[in-house]
Amino acid sequence: MVSLSGKPTLVALIQTVSTLPFFLIAIIAGSLGDVVDRRKLILAAEFWMFGFSVALAVLTIAGVMSPWLLLGLILMVSIGAAFEAPTWQAIFPEMVPKGDLTSAFALNGIEFNLSRAVGPGLAGVIVAVADAGTTFVFNAASFLGVITVILRWKRPLRRRMAPVETLSESIAAGFRYFPYAPVLRGVVVRAGVAMFFASSLWALLPILAHNLGAGSIGYGILLTCFGAGAIGGLSCYLMCDR
Repeated sequence: MVSLSGKPTLVALIQTVSTLPFFLIAIIAGSLGDVVDRRKLILAAEFWMFGFSVALAVLTIAGVMSPWLLLGLILMVSIGAAFEAPTWQAIFPEMVPKGDLTSAFALNGIEFNLSRAVGPGLAGVIVAVADAGTTFVFNAASFLGVITVILRWKRPLRRRMAPVETLSESIAAGFRYFPYAPVLRGVVVRAGVAMFFASSLWALLPILAHNLGAGSIGYGILLTCFGAGAIGGLSCYLMCDR
């Protein structure tokens, strides 16, 4: 975005369109994962994100990308991620023994933050050596690995002992559960406060890197340092929670 427009508002909107779908549709997405086939939902979301990621790569390489087109495509990718995220977490009990669930969730969180620490640095190198379009090509290709794994995953058949809920019934059940789950409330409050303040740094970090003349590699290093801090924060959170 900085190469298309140096306006701080447009740069900050990248973070907005990346996270807004999670705020708006996460509850609906989580309930949807309870009433439909989770494997099919994840595959649909992955193909959705893959398609728009390919569009990002093609339009950037073709040289026809604009700030608002970039924002729109990122928004579409984020919508797919928002629909997938709750269901992705929900399939853990189907793939991991109950006794290993805590470790599995912790490793998943570390993996997520590790990718945010290492990925930007690698992306900065790719942009410096090649261009932004090549980075988008690698990003689109990354979805193929997940799609292949989910296609090969044979989800175990489970017999339902209760009638299938409708989407509205599932959402209502979640809201009824929340007031009586103090542990969940604590996690939501802590995560909400942390993300509220941290998201501003994610949004304005490109402008900081641009003003410092850091370039793509320097921006990647800044993101790597911030991601490493996130990993440390997660580790402290897990240790304190125990």
